[in-house]
Amino acid sequence: MSSNEEIIHSVAGDLFYGDIDESSVFPFPRFSTEQSEMASEMVNAVIRFAEEQIDSEKLDTNEEIPDEIIQGLAMLGLCGLAVPESYGGMELDYSLYSRVFSEVAGFDGSIATMLGAHQSIGYRALLNEGTEEQKKKWLPKLASGEMLASFCLTEPSSGSDAYSIKTKAVKNEDGDYIINGQKLWITNAGKAEFYTVFCKTDHDIKGKVVEKISCFVVTKDMAGVTFGEKEQKMGIKASETRAVYFDNVLVPAENMIGSPGKGFKISMNVLNSGRLSLGSASVGAMKKIIHFATEHTKNRKQFDKNLFEFGLIQEKIADMSAICYATECAVYMTSGNMVKGMSDYSIESAICKVFGSEALWGVIDMGMQIAGGTGYMKEYPYERSMRDARINLIFEGTNEILRCFIALSGVKGPSENLKELGKISDVSSALNDPIKSLGVLTDFAKNRLSKMISSKALSKAHPSLEAQSTHFSSMLSDFAIHVENSLIKYGRNIIERELVLKRIANMSIELYVTLAVISRTTLILNNEKIEQEEKDFILNLALLSCRRSRHKFKSNNREMGNNLDSTIKKVSDYICKDKSYNLDIINY
Repeated sequence: MSSNEEIIHSVAGDLFYGDIDESSVFPFPRFSTEQSEMASEMVNAVIRFAEEQIDSEKLDTNEEIPDEIIQGLAMLGLCGLAVPESYGGMELDYSLYSRVFSEVAGFDGSIATMLGAHQSIGYRALLNEGTEEQKKKWLPKLASGEMLASFCLTEPSSGSDAYSIKTKAVKNEDGDYIINGQKLWITNAGKAEFYTVFCKTDHDIKGKVVEKISCFVVTKDMAGVTFGEKEQKMGIKASETRAVYFDNVLVPAENMIGSPGKGFKISMNVLNSGRLSLGSASVGAMKKIIHFATEHTKNRKQFDKNLFEFGLIQEKIADMSAICYATECAVYMTSGNMVKGMSDYSIESAICKVFGSEALWGVIDMGMQIAGGTGYMKEYPYERSMRDARINLIFEGTNEILRCFIALSGVKGPSENLKELGKISDVSSALNDPIKSLGVLTDFAKNRLSKMISSKALSKAHPSLEAQSTHFSSMLSDFAIHVENSLIKYGRNIIERELVLKRIANMSIELYVTLAVISRTTLILNNEKIEQEEKDFILNLALLSCRRSRHKFKSNNREMGNNLDSTIKKVSDYICKDKSYNLDIINY
C-alpha cells in the first residue's frame, strides 16, 4: 500500500449516486513485503509486551495504568505510530497504524483508549495542521511518550453538537489569548501534559462580530489549568477521564493550530481519523473474544458432546467470525484508499466506526452467551470486555449522530444534481411548461431508468462471488432510487427526517461492507499461493457476511416505503409527556 499521487474519490460517497468505480475497489489494498515485515515485527513486540506486562484484570480493579506500562509502550514506538521519523516517530501509514493499534486493543480496552486519545485524536491536529515550529517543539516529546496528549472538545452543554461549545478564547492587547471555560469527559486529562483545546473566538466579518471555533495547544503547566476528580466509569476504568477547567489561562498566540476560526474543520478532520482507529480496535477486540469463545467450546462438554458440536453454538461461532471478517475488510479497504490518496474519507471512517463498534458489541454478546454462566463471572474476560466495549458506540460521535452524518454527507452530492429539477418545483408542475422543462426532465428520466435497470454483476469480482456481486448491484440500484426519492419528497426538510436518514445510512453501510468483503475475498481467491482449504474457509466467511448484510439491507429497504414512523412518534410523545411508562396491570 505504498503512497502515490493518485487521488481517488470517496467510494462510499459514490454509492449515493448509484455508481461504483471498480478501479477504486479492485484489487483490494494489500501490504507490500516490506510493510508485512514491519507489521509482523511490531505486532510480535506488542504481543510479547502485553503477555509479560499487561494484566487487564488488575488494571480494571486498580483503575489505573501505571507509568511504567505507558513508558514500556512508548519504548515500543506506540506513542508515535504516525509521527514522521524526522520527529522521532514510526511514520506508519494508515493501514500499518490500524493493524498495530488493532493488536493493542485486543489486549486491553483501557490501554487502547489511552493510546487512541493520545495520538488518534490528542495530537492529531498538530500532526495535520501544525507549523514546522510547532511540530519541532512538541512532536518529539509526544512521540517518545515524554508528553501524553489529550483532546478537549466536549463540554457540559455540548456533546454531539460540537459547534455549541462555550469555552472562550479572548485576544488581549499583546495578541495572546485568555481562555475561560470547561471541558467534560476528557480522556487522559490530568495525566496528559499536552491539550488540544477548541474554543470560541471573535471575528470581525463585514463589521459584525461573529463567533467561530479556533484550536489551541494548552499545556498542563499553564496557570489556571485544573482538573476535576477522576470519573467513575462503567468500563475502560484504568484510563483517566476527568473534567478540565480553564480559569483565565494565558495562551501564546503561537499556540494556535491552523488559521483563526478554522477549528471546527480541524476538529472534524481529527475525528475522521479517530473513527477509523475505533474500527480497527474493534477488529482486535473481536478476534480476542472469538479466541476465548472457541477455546471454551472445545473444553466444555454437555450431554457427552463438546459445545462446538451443537448447531446453535456453531451458528454463533460462524456469525462472530463473519462479522469480524466483514469489519476487517471495511477498515482496510478504507485505510488502503486513504494511503492511495482518497481525498475525502469522512463517510468511510464513520461507517467503520458505526459498523465496527456494533459488530464488537454483538460478538461480545454472542461470546458471553457461549460461555454461559462462566461468561457472567468477573474472573473471566467477557464481563470486562462488554463493559469496555460499550463506550465505542458513544465515543467520537454517537452512532445515532454518525448515521445522520453518513446519510446527509452522502445525499449532498445527488441533491446538487436535482437542483435543476427543483427549480421547476416538481414533475407535475413542470409538465405545464414542457418546452422549458423537456431537457431537464429527459436527463432526469434517463438517469432514473439507468439506476432502475442497473443490476449487472461487478466485473472484477471472483466468479465464486458472482451471485453476491449481482445482489450488490441490485441493492445499489434500489439504494440510489431511495436516495433520489427521499430528496424529491423531503427536499431541505430531509435533515429533520432522522428515521429516513437512519435507513439510508444503514443501507449505505451494508453496501460498503459488502463491497469490501467482495473485493478482499476476490484478492484471496485469486492468490495461487494460498491453500484451497483456506480459500474455501474465507469464501464461506464472505458468503455469510454478504448474506447478513443483504438481509439487513432488505429490512431497511422495505421500511423506506412501509414503516410505522408516525406511530413511533405518537408513542414517544405520549411517554415523554409524563416522563414515564405509566401502564399498570392494576388499572388495565
